Amino acid sequence: MATSHFLVSLLNGLSVGLLLFLLASGLTLIFSLMGVLNFAHASFYMLGAYVGATVAAGAGFWVALVVAPLVVGLAGAAFERWVLRRVHPQGHVAELLVTFGLAYVVVELVQLVWGRQPLAFEPPPALAGPLFTLVQAPAGLTLAWGAAPEACRGDAAWVCTQFPALRAFAMVLALALLGVLALALRTTRLGLVIRAALTHPQMVQALGHDVPQVLMLVFGAGTALAALAGVVGGVMRVTEPSMAQAVGPVVFALIVIGGLGSLGGAFVASLLLGVLDSFAVASDRSLADLAAALHWTPAPETAAWALWSVKLSQVAAILPYLLLVGVLVLRPRGLFGTREG
Repeated sequence: MATSHFLVSLLNGLSVGLLLFLLASGLTLIFSLMGVLNFAHASFYMLGAYVGATVAAGAGFWVALVVAPLVVGLAGAAFERWVLRRVHPQGHVAELLVTFGLAYVVVELVQLVWGRQPLAFEPPPALAGPLFTLVQAPAGLTLAWGAAPEACRGDAAWVCTQFPALRAFAMVLALALLGVLALALRTTRLGLVIRAALTHPQMVQALGHDVPQVLMLVFGAGTALAALAGVVGGVMRVTEPSMAQAVGPVVFALIVIGGLGSLGGAFVASLLLGVLDSFAVASDRSLADLAAALHWTPAPETAAWALWSVKLSQVAAILPYLLLVGVLVLRPRGLFGTREG
C-alpha cells in the first residue's frame, strides 16, 4: 500500500470512528446517567438526518445542523416525559421494550412522511471538495491543499489521494463535542447535579432539584446528539430508511466494547472500530496469506480451504461483532468498564 493511501485510509477510519462516537456519546450519556439502554437511539439518528435534509433544502446545511438536533431533542424529551417515565416503575425490561417498539414506530413514520427512496442531502459548498491531497511523487510525499495538482491527472508515476473536507469537519465536531461533554459533566453546576442524581436521587430531590426534570433533560440531550450525528452522517453517507438498521448494531457493539456507561471507553472503541473497518474493507489479504508468511501453506483440497481463502474485506462487516465476542470473553465489563461494587 502506498504511503499516501495508508495515511488517508487512517484518516478515513478516524473520521468514521469519530462519527460513530458522535452517535454513541448520546447513548452512553443516557445509559450512564439514567440506566436506560435506548434501543431507539439509532432511529433518532435517522430522524435527525431526515429533519436535517428537509431544513437544509430550505435554509441551508448550517441552519439544519442547529435546528435538527433541537427538534429531535425536544421529541426525545417529550417521549421521556409522556412514555418512558410512565414505564420506569416497571423496571429496565419495560424501558427496553418500549424503546424497542419506538424504533419501529420511527422507521414507519419516516417512510410515511418522506417515502422509501433515498433523500437528496448534499454538503454545503465549503465542505463539498477535498480538504487536501496527499501526492506521492517520485521525489517523495507532499501535501497539496485543495484539489489535486495537474500532474496527478496525467502522470501515472504520481499517486494522489484526496481527503474530503466534510470528513475533517466531522472529526473536529466530534472532538469538540467530547471536550464540551467532559467539561460540562465535571465542572458545571448542572453537570454536578446530573451526576449526583444518578447515585443519590433522593438527596438531590431533598436539596430542591427536580430530578424527573433533570432526567428528561438528559434524555433530550442524548437524542439531540444522535440527531447531530444524523445530520453529519446523512451528508457523508446516504439518507435512507435503512440507515438506522445499518449503524445501530455497530453502535451497541462499540459501547459494550468500550464499557457500558464509559464516555472515554466509547471514544476509544469508536476509533478502534473505525480504523479497523477502513483498513479491512480495502484489504485483499486472507488467512492463507498469513500462513504463507509463516512458511506454511494449507492444501487447497482440504475442507477448510474455503475458510483459509476468505479475504479480510469479505468479513469486514462482522469484525466489530468478532471483537465484541473477544472482549466479552476476556473482559466482560468492556475495555474501560468498572466492576460494580
